[in-house]
Amino acid sequence: MRDIDHDSAGIRFPPPLVYLGALLLGLAFGAAVGRPPVPLDSDLTYPIGAFLMIGGFAILLTASGLFRKAGTEMKPWKSSSALVTEGVYRWTRNPMYLGMALAYAGIALMLDSLIALLLLIPVVLVIQTKVIEPEEAYMERRFGDAYRAYRSVVRRWF
Repeated sequence: MRDIDHDSAGIRFPPPLVYLGALLLGLAFGAAVGRPPVPLDSDLTYPIGAFLMIGGFAILLTASGLFRKAGTEMKPWKSSSALVTEGVYRWTRNPMYLGMALAYAGIALMLDSLIALLLLIPVVLVIQTKVIEPEEAYMERRFGDAYRAYRSVVRRWF
């Protein structure tokens, strides 16, 4: 990305593409090896998956709306102008990434793709180490004590 702000977390890729790419890779690989199913009652995979997908997108959209309301940038390669701590941010410091992970899990369950579901584990690890940790360091530099106080009372994921 050419338009990375100097005052930003410096993330060089759109995190949603990590989720989408892994999901598509998991679905393709699963199809290539005979679609191993999720080891869950087949009557449960679709409704649980739909619940997770809808819930994940609801969290993601709510969090995005709070960023827009605060007038701050959602792109992690851009400078943040506000520390958002209300709404879903009272329960998780990363509701957008949590929402994407839940939606991903839901889609994998709805499509009964064990491989796609298992690929969520490395995706979350990549998001944690290559996105969230740099973002947290940036937020601490940018917002100082206000961010440290927020971090001390709100968990990273749940």
